[in-house]
Amino acid sequence: MDLHRSSERGAARLKLLIFLLVVGAIGYVGYLYVPVAYQAYLFKDWMQHIVDVASASGYQPVWVNDQLKKGLPEYDIPPDAVITPATRDNRIEVRVQYTRTIEFPGYTYQYEFDHTARSSAFLTFK
Repeated sequence: MDLHRSSERGAARLKLLIFLLVVGAIGYVGYLYVPVAYQAYLFKDWMQHIVDVASASGYQPVWVNDQLKKGLPEYDIPPDAVITPATRDNRIEVRVQYTRTIEFPGYTYQYEFDHTARSSAFLTFK
């Protein structure tokens, strides 16, 4: 009976080690990527809020640009982000573009952010 099971020794340890390495690698990638993606999500929400406030209050697109530039450090957005405010169809919209570098071991990922927020039509100031 021992002869048949002698080749199985250590197999569970090796599988556990491989499993822990894979879970650790996925956890580490998530640790680096998730904060960047979450900050981008919060920034999209804030962009929408700013254009809605500008539209409801009758502010010009320049005000939107100023407000977004003030908030860049809070959302960990690079200062070289391209902010393009405009007025189209009696609505205010703003487009923000930037790239963030996420460095993984042996690989560098470029997180591309390109989002356009448009004010709601019912909030338009006339």
